[in-house]
Parts: sequence; structure tokens; C-alpha cells
Amino acid sequence: MYASSTRRVLLLSARLIFVFVVLAAGLDSPIRAQDASATKVDDYIKAEMQRQHIPGLSLAVLKDGQIILAKGYGFANVEHQVPVKPETIFQSGSMGKQFTATAVMMLVEAGKLSLSDPITKYFSDAPDSWKIITVRHLLTHTAGTTDYPRDFNFRRDYTEDELLKRAEAIPLSFQPGEKWSYSNLGYVLLGILIHKVSGQFYGDFLQERVFQPLGMTTARIISEADIIPNRAAGYRLVKGELKNQDWVSPSLNTTADGALYLTVYDMAKWDAALYTEKLIKKSSLEQMWTPVNLNNGKTYPYGFGWSLNEVRGHHIIEHSGSWQGFKSYIARYVDDKLTVVVFVNLIQANQGRIAHGVAAIYNPELAPLPPVAIEDKEPQVTALAKELIGKAAAGALESGPFTAEAWPEISRSAAEVGAFLKTLGPLSGIELLERTEQEGNRVYRYRLKYKDTNLFFVMTLNREGKIARLNLQPE
Repeated sequence: MYASSTRRVLLLSARLIFVFVVLAAGLDSPIRAQDASATKVDDYIKAEMQRQHIPGLSLAVLKDGQIILAKGYGFANVEHQVPVKPETIFQSGSMGKQFTATAVMMLVEAGKLSLSDPITKYFSDAPDSWKIITVRHLLTHTAGTTDYPRDFNFRRDYTEDELLKRAEAIPLSFQPGEKWSYSNLGYVLLGILIHKVSGQFYGDFLQERVFQPLGMTTARIISEADIIPNRAAGYRLVKGELKNQDWVSPSLNTTADGALYLTVYDMAKWDAALYTEKLIKKSSLEQMWTPVNLNNGKTYPYGFGWSLNEVRGHHIIEHSGSWQGFKSYIARYVDDKLTVVVFVNLIQANQGRIAHGVAAIYNPELAPLPPVAIEDKEPQVTALAKELIGKAAAGALESGPFTAEAWPEISRSAAEVGAFLKTLGPLSGIELLERTEQEGNRVYRYRLKYKDTNLFFVMTLNREGKIARLNLQPE
């Protein structure tokens, strides 16, 4: 009897041990896979930081609204050798526009404004040309408002009324709804509109209605005067040498086009909320993530504060930011419920490349398709691109080839871009990668080849052959 009981106990113990081993093996497999991915991410991030000369970077990878990796790399402050950690606070740049758009949708749901309202309902002294601009036009960058003018002084303070008057004095670059053209001033106007409708400064509105309810404890409006623990410093490269960020006035660090302090932990809580209706209804979120309809019946892949893209059939809702020595990126692969958030403290960095590269480590199907050179049927355009790059490097760009709207923005950054190009040495090659048409404009995407690196160069020509936009970033 005793021996039989002993055998049963031993048999039961063996079975339990077997079950535990199987369970442990099952649990260990995803943990090991996750550890392997984290190691690959470390290697990839360190290589990209060295390649792009990035001082510091903060990263979060989120799955189903939960953090699977949050880590800092490099230095938040180079002078004091302070390392980046997940709690490090970076500037949002234009990634902050999604919060502005959410605030507007909250007011829409509350019945305090409508997307179809003409903005002259709130800006009574606006010019007649604004009468057909709607709130939706501002949200989708289709209002015809431009960027900050060439003579705009970023080192003086402005009241909201003064900013409004400056915007009102600038002629529209096209009829509302006619085409898409990115406009920081459009989102500045939305911040003023939020204040008028809600009675609260847009930053206070976000704090009360978004940040506090979500537990985004370190999210706030930028203030260089306040003592803010874990704040990173922003940098730029000038002739290959790291310099501190350019200074702008305090009031211009409070506008709704992107003037927030955020950490990857803040963004993790934000990402989790976007799977729910904690802030706004699902129907409102779907509107924000729907391509804008233009007057000609075509659409453009931008919603309300979000760019809408796809890779290999996987949809991406994303946005970048760039301001005062900082770059930011959020890429939400909604079909995969995977999100990557990247903050860096170098204005020349290609933060989108890093975000997309990290996503591909977790799911190789998300790897961007490598750009391949195509047949160049317009060599005269390529010659113009090559000539522009040469003149930019020599500091000899002139206004002649540019549209009146594009030149102010180009001229503001020409010296800094030229100095950067000069450090790369002579251009060794140029390849056409893509040629598309958008709202009557021709868009050319090139690869610029240098001895130690490659750059992507995008040039947009209008119907008259004038340069309407330029974009340059590391490959």
C-alpha cells in the first residue's frame, strides 16, 4: 500500500514537472525572441547614431498599447555628459499637431464648433479671402495659408492677436481645398481658435483635457525659463561641428503648430489612448485618419495632424517633428498594433528612417522598400537639381528659380544647409528614384551620392517650372 502510494506521488510529481517545463519553455520562447529583437535594436540604433552623428536618442516600441521596449541612448546634454533615459524630455516639433487636432475634435464633439465652420466666424477681422476657409481646411493643410514669412522675427515675442494679424496680412497661396501644402501658420491659427472657443489657452486646454486624464505627467508646453528635470538639450551640426540649438522667443515656443515637451513614456500613454474612446469617439478618430478630399475629387494622404501611408500593404498613421535642435517621430502600424516612437536631439537627423528601421526588426514585412534608380527621361531637370546642390554648398542660392512662396523658407535655412553640404565633399553621383505628379506639380526624388554617405533630395516644380519645395535628408 505504502509503495503504491509512493509510486502515485512520484508519477504525479513527474507529470507536474513535465507541465512546468513545457510551460516554462512556452513562456521562454517569446521572452528570448523579445530579447533578441532588443539586441538587434540596440545594434541598429547605435549604428544609426554613429552614421548620422546623433548625440542622444530616446526610443519606445509599443505593442497593443503596451511598452515592450523603452530605452535611451547617447547624451541628453553633451556639455554635462548626461545620458538619455526613457524619462528624458524632448521637444515635440510638429508631432504636437496631432494633439492640437484632438483638441479641435473635442470641441466639435462638445458642439462648440463645426469642421465646416468658416474661420471668419471666429476671426471677424479676417480678409475676404478667408471667408471660404473652414476649420477642416486648417486641420488638413488645404487652406492656402503659408508658412512663416521670410521677414518673420523668431527672436521677438508675439501676442496671439499679433500672430493673427501677421497671418491675415499674408496672401493665400492657393484657393482653399485646391491642393495640399504644409502650413505651420494654419496650426498656429487653430491654437488661437481653440482659445477663442474654449476660453482657455491651448496649452492649458491640453493639460486639463488630455495630459492629466491620460497620466502624461511630464507632457507640457515648452518653457525654457522653468526648471524642468530630465530636459534634453537640442543640437545642430555646423560645418561638421556640434552646436547648441538656435534660440527663439518664449512666446513662439507656445504655439499650436508644435511646442510641447514629451517623453517616450508620455507617448506610450497617448498611443494606448488612441485604441480607446477615452478622449474622443472612434468616429472622430476615423475622421482624423482619413485622407483629405481636394476640390478636384482626388485625395491626399493626410488627415487631421497625421500623415497616412502604407508599406507592403500595412497601413501607417504617422507624423514627424522638427524644431530647435530636436527631431521626433511616431509611426503607428495600425494593422499590426505596433507603434515606434523616436526622439533625437539633432536637427539634421533622419528620425523617420530610424523609426521605420526599428519597426522592421520586429516585423520584417514592415521594412521600407529600398529605392531603386529609374530611367531619367528629363535630364534637364536632373541638371537643375545638381546645379542647385552645387550652389547651396557654395552659399550661392538665388531667388530666381523659386516660387515667391517657397523662397522665404528656403533662404532662411540656406546657409546652414550649405555649410552641411560642404562638409560632405564633392557630389559623386545623382540618381532619379521617383517622379510623380501632385495637384499639377511635378515631384522628383533623387539619391545624392557622396564619399561617405548618401542623401535623399526631393524637388517639387510647379506648372511654370518654378521650384515650389525642396527637401533634403540622410538616406
